[in-house]
Amino acid sequence: MSSLQDNAIVRFLRETRGEMRKVVWPTRRETINLSFLVIVVSLAMGMFLWLLDLIFERGVGLLVGG
Repeated sequence: MSSLQDNAIVRFLRETRGEMRKVVWPTRRETINLSFLVIVVSLAMGMFLWLLDLIFERGVGLLVGG
């Protein structure tokens, strides 16, 4: 049974190594550009959600009378 497990582990590691060779890694410039894009979109979404929260907070405040 141990030999069977060893073969499965070895096969898994070989297949994993083969798949990693197929990966196309982004260039440094692409990584920087995409990171900047993620930060900008995250900030925009944060501001949008903050504004939405503010509007709902004021609306509920008017309905409750506080």
